[in-house]
Amino acid sequence: MQKSATSSSRRRFLQNALTVPVALAAAPAMVAETAATETPAAAEEPLPRRQLGKNGPKVTILCMGGMMSAMSPQYIDIAWSMGIRYFDTADCYVGGKSETFFAGWLNKYPERRKEIFLVSKDHPHKGPAQLLDMVDRRLERCGTKYLDAFYIHGIGPGEYGQGSLEWPKSDEFKRTADKLKSSGKVKMVGFSCHDARLNEYLKAAAEGGFVDIIMLRYTAFFKKGDEFDSALQACHDKGIALVAMKTMRNTRDIPKRLPEFDQMGLTTHQAVLQAVWSDPRISAVCNMIDNVDMMQTSVAAARKYKTPLKVAQVELLRQTVMAHRRTMCPGCPACNEFAAKSELALLDISRFVTYYEQDGDLGARELYQALPASARDAAGVDLSALRDRCAFKVDYPDILQRAERYFA
Repeated sequence: MQKSATSSSRRRFLQNALTVPVALAAAPAMVAETAATETPAAAEEPLPRRQLGKNGPKVTILCMGGMMSAMSPQYIDIAWSMGIRYFDTADCYVGGKSETFFAGWLNKYPERRKEIFLVSKDHPHKGPAQLLDMVDRRLERCGTKYLDAFYIHGIGPGEYGQGSLEWPKSDEFKRTADKLKSSGKVKMVGFSCHDARLNEYLKAAAEGGFVDIIMLRYTAFFKKGDEFDSALQACHDKGIALVAMKTMRNTRDIPKRLPEFDQMGLTTHQAVLQAVWSDPRISAVCNMIDNVDMMQTSVAAARKYKTPLKVAQVELLRQTVMAHRRTMCPGCPACNEFAAKSELALLDISRFVTYYEQDGDLGARELYQALPASARDAAGVDLSALRDRCAFKVDYPDILQRAERYFA
């Protein structure tokens, strides 16, 4: 059968694009000039969609994160061509440049703004009301008149104080959310969270009932009926949109293929994504897509998803993850309990090591060094006991040694 011209042009486009991520990190200007001469093929149909919470729009079940060094207007265009219509960014990603890449892309394709769901975030250290002053800067940087969602970035007591545990149900945050939405500058308001006290923030949001959307650290390997499951369900029952992140952080070193998933036409990593989509409460996965090959793999997983994985298949994935090296606990009760009570920023340090090792993110050093000395001091902490109690047996003694070597 003769291949269509569109198919051929798209294949050439992707073949050329395969070199973009690596080259962008080394020589952004050169790649931008080269990529500008390419003629992108017609976009594929958007990926499957799910509704965001009770009242939000439908979005593609795969969201592209904004932290990658490969990020550029050209890289965004590749994601668009593959069917991704949900994009995540923030004030601080890629040295503060992530938002401006979207501005450049939207300047070239203004008609696409209405077809994408665009998120940004900021750090209101003085309280939620500060978002009212921050939003105009985010709009300017993103090159848009409105954001589809605006988050408090990485909410947690370590950065925002103990009082932030009450923000998701506070009058101040509710008034701020109402003002942001009534201004027309923001359509949904929420927060992102990968803190050890995630469950408390989820419960507060469910109690408050006004938060529209939450992007949260998520693992498909929780126990039905546990505290995380209950907190998640409470938010879902209130119609809050739930977006999963950090879902692939423990899969970098697992086998790429297993016979059980070969039969389904899935790699192991695609199966992990499908395990997350198997939870109907999760509207989308925000995935850090480091290169075009990973993008193609993730997009294929989304297009292939039809029905939830079986319990036995999810358990196989859990056992596979546990059998291989991990640098982050997905959030088991033992690790969360310790992190909530101790000054040692155990989960943050693990996250920074992951950013450095897996993403090559040199900014992880600055994040580590910005921690108070007490948050980096493991003296008197039985790290081996923490490792043994962790449901995923994360090797904390080794991780803290690596952090010291990388960052000190």
